[in-house]
Amino acid sequence: MTQDPFVTHRSLLFTVAYEMLGSAVDAEDVLQESWLRWADVDRAQVRDPRAYLVRTVTRQALNRLRTLSRSREEYVGEWLPEPLLTSPDVAEDVELAESVSIAMLTVLETLGPTERAVFVLREVFDMPYGEVAEAIGKSAAAVRQIARRAREHVAARRPRVQVSRSEQQAVVERFLLALRTGQLQELMEVMAPDVVMIADGGGVVAAAPAPIHGVEPVAKLLARANRVVAGFDATAVWLNGAPAGRIEIDGEPAAVSLVVENGRVTRIYVVRNPRKLTRLDEPAELAR
Repeated sequence: MTQDPFVTHRSLLFTVAYEMLGSAVDAEDVLQESWLRWADVDRAQVRDPRAYLVRTVTRQALNRLRTLSRSREEYVGEWLPEPLLTSPDVAEDVELAESVSIAMLTVLETLGPTERAVFVLREVFDMPYGEVAEAIGKSAAAVRQIARRAREHVAARRPRVQVSRSEQQAVVERFLLALRTGQLQELMEVMAPDVVMIADGGGVVAAAPAPIHGVEPVAKLLARANRVVAGFDATAVWLNGAPAGRIEIDGEPAAVSLVVENGRVTRIYVVRNPRKLTRLDEPAELAR
């Protein structure tokens, strides 16, 4: 029996929705809505099921994204993407790993819904302009213009220095060791002078309400957390295609994603909102 195309391409469809929304929960909702639409389609009329399903998911994700854009404006504190546990294999596709990184998803959040959809479909999934145009309901010429603007916008904001996975892993492990021991000096040595820490508690748990800038205040905050919190632990995991950390704070998990440049941590993303930490126990299936 031939497998249903939706099942065959599910990992791809989830990845498209997740990159457009930055939320696994919302991506799953979009897939559910798309499946219901696919169930009513006359399959004999669909020449290219993969392209058809990507278009369907894109349209559903765009609808969801426009709704979410309004609610995220009212979000308490800083908003960060929902982290995903991934297998180390995801890192082998360098472009996929970069596109789903917390740093990149945070940059994509600064695009408008249409620009984000065009960037994801064109730059990440390499869809032809004509197919992107069909997915978002615009002309191919308009899509080319949108894609150019989106590329320039992302290029101006994404981390510029690429590091090897082995270097990233070594720096992350040094950072987590310093975090576990709470040694202020070691924390300061593994971070860049202009490091920035962004934390997302969603108004549900305690988190810094605004980004914290500079190695000294960030290091002091992290060292203090180790001292005052009972049951504090930090372990290495793979999140969003990169080496990262999982912290236990009084038995509650938090996800820590790091940007590494020139052997030091330049950005720290800490997700504490429990509603965003439901995907830390089973690796997500991502694909291009």
